[in-house]
Amino acid sequence: MKFTFSWLKEHLDTPASLNEICDRLTAIGLEVESVEDPGQKLAPFIVAQVLDATQHPNADRLRVCTVDTGKEKLQVVCGAPNARAGIKVVLARPGDVMPDSGEALKKGTIRGVESQGMLCAVDELGIGGEHDGILELGADAPVGGSFAAYAGYNDPIIEINLTPNRPDCAGVLGIARDLAATGIGQIKPIDTAPVKGSEPSRIKVALDGSDNCPIFVGRLIRNIKNGPSPDWMQQKLRAIGLRPISALVDISNYLTFDCDRPLHVFDAKKLKGNLWVRAAKGGEKFAGLNGKEYTLEAGMTAIGDDTGVVSLAGIMGGSTTSCDENTTEVFIEAALFDPVRTAMTGRALQITSDARYRFERGVDPAFTISGMEIATRLVTELCGTSSTIVSTLEISGKPPAGRAAIKLDMGACLKRTGVNVDVAEQERILASLGFVATKSGTAFDVTPPTWRPDIEGGADLVEEIIRIKGFDHLPVTSLERPSAVTQSAIDIQDARANAARRALAAQGLMEAVTWSFMPSSIADQFGGTTQEMRLTNPISSDLDVMRPTILGNLIMAAKRNADRGFEDAALFEIGPVFKNYSPEGQTIIATGLRAGHTPRHWAAPTRAVDAFDAKGDAIAALAAAGAPTSSLQVTTDAPAWYHPGRSGALRLGPALLAYFGEIHPSVLAACDAAGPMAGFEIFIASIPASRSSSTAKPLLKLESLQSVSRDFAFVVERDVTAAKLLKAVKDADKNLIRDVSVFDVYEGDKIEAGKKSIAVSVTLQPADKTLTDAEIDAIAAKITASVAKATNAILRA
Repeated sequence: MKFTFSWLKEHLDTPASLNEICDRLTAIGLEVESVEDPGQKLAPFIVAQVLDATQHPNADRLRVCTVDTGKEKLQVVCGAPNARAGIKVVLARPGDVMPDSGEALKKGTIRGVESQGMLCAVDELGIGGEHDGILELGADAPVGGSFAAYAGYNDPIIEINLTPNRPDCAGVLGIARDLAATGIGQIKPIDTAPVKGSEPSRIKVALDGSDNCPIFVGRLIRNIKNGPSPDWMQQKLRAIGLRPISALVDISNYLTFDCDRPLHVFDAKKLKGNLWVRAAKGGEKFAGLNGKEYTLEAGMTAIGDDTGVVSLAGIMGGSTTSCDENTTEVFIEAALFDPVRTAMTGRALQITSDARYRFERGVDPAFTISGMEIATRLVTELCGTSSTIVSTLEISGKPPAGRAAIKLDMGACLKRTGVNVDVAEQERILASLGFVATKSGTAFDVTPPTWRPDIEGGADLVEEIIRIKGFDHLPVTSLERPSAVTQSAIDIQDARANAARRALAAQGLMEAVTWSFMPSSIADQFGGTTQEMRLTNPISSDLDVMRPTILGNLIMAAKRNADRGFEDAALFEIGPVFKNYSPEGQTIIATGLRAGHTPRHWAAPTRAVDAFDAKGDAIAALAAAGAPTSSLQVTTDAPAWYHPGRSGALRLGPALLAYFGEIHPSVLAACDAAGPMAGFEIFIASIPASRSSSTAKPLLKLESLQSVSRDFAFVVERDVTAAKLLKAVKDADKNLIRDVSVFDVYEGDKIEAGKKSIAVSVTLQPADKTLTDAEIDAIAAKITASVAKATNAILRA
């Protein structure tokens, strides 16, 4: 909401300075967002007079003007069609910074003729959008004087951040009323005296009796002359960013911002028959003032005559009945429209207007007739002629019934805010804001004013009292702290997710954020969804179910990348998957996907991604999240969307920590994606809690003795997994065996059919003394015995 300082003072009698007013506005909840001084950017520009304007010798559309600045005469080349001798203009001289571009003006030569300045248009000065010629000033403009001072552009513009619950402050009058309640000034009365009509209106208004339009007030005014609005009105409108159009249009815009009373003015001669106000049946056409045509939906409130819809109630007038320079008869509308229906209509048709902004928040129903009287007076003063005829008011319907009184306990302020406000002070504040407070024992019966639709209960009244009393009176109370050390707001699951996120990024995967929905055809490939997971109102027809897995979305993301030439994708996402709508039906999963081939590198040739890439990513994330990865068991019971034989599960006893593997070809086909792709899913909530309660990292332990490595090659049955053999090796001596790794697997004619050779490297780390050969041989024997017991393996000769 914008307004000028002088505009505010037209409603508020106050000696307060601009800074005091701004501070008080913010203190009472009308936060000042900005204060702009237009005179500052217009300070360099002066009033000048064109002495003569001759044709440019080298250009048909340019004129060479001699301009008097009061101190000197300058030569200026100008291309404006209205440049002529005798007019007074705004002159920019070399070095002046132009408000529209922010650049300093330079002396130049145009088609061989020197130009020592520029005659300015409205848009170049930043005070409007017109550019149909240079700005012509009145005959009283002082040559050589400041343009800003002459035109009144040294008036500061205040902008407040108006919250939706304060529609009464969408007008300068409401803002002045709030300030007056604080004692910073006195509200000035406005003239709402009835204007006597001399004849009945020939245009009648019929309502449909619904709540769409409870009351409609109209008035016919004949024999008027429409023209430009006066300078004082134009300056106000330009200051808040509106373009003056004509006196009739400007009056309606002025009252919208001055008194928060939107109006509409019809050209009465363009109306056919009487007016009606009703809900649209659907399909009606409406030509708006913005030059667009709209098709109305059933239920939208429309205003029409015998020809059809001529206005969209509370939102926009129609072009077929708009006022122009030839208008001599007008029918003024001041009505009340349903806020909800107005908002729904505006959103459906995507129309934003100042009238809609106010009607959808709620305007003062009791000010409808007063607003009409003010508008009538302005029209007759600014557009009236000696033969102007004003009709009596045409009133259809009646304002809504008054609101019931609200009970306010006199001690409620102390109870709710801790501020003890004297009863007399409470009564004074409420009265100054327009409330009617009647004492009833130890309570007030408070009737809110008609312009405050946001007041609904006692708590709202307490807020009003303390708002005007001053929030700085609220007692400062420190919150109790359960401990001196601030507790972390991140729980263990969040910490694990963050650790996994960093680890996966370090693995070279890019984090993605996908929809929590997916197509049901894709969800069916991942176990399907229950009926309760289907969306009643999806944002898109192909995103109709909550996702049962993130893998499907990552596959589709990898496909989109491949379609655009990025075939080798590496993506991950940590987020919820859904079994039902309850919080218990959501699980946080860390999911990753690699597609295409491994990155090119000089040390190794590129290859297709496989299950082991996914397994490595999963183990890296698990390790970062605190899982004891050295104790993980690998099983082959991955779900059906993984490739059988090229997938697995990572478990810790009975607890399932992750799935990994290559994506099944049928799933890729359903997603219309090309393989190979390998992915993983980590169940963060399944990671067991650390046995140590300490969050500190263990101290670095440097071994003083050299480690010893020994290689073993075991012949086992073909179906024996390497993981089972490695576990058996580790179990041989958990104190000395520090690491075990597979470095070769062989199947061929050198060993018996149906068997394979697995070669492992075992690292021994002594703690207190160097191992002797005999001790190393003893450990080797224990390893051989442990593996033989677990897998029936024999050492390969």
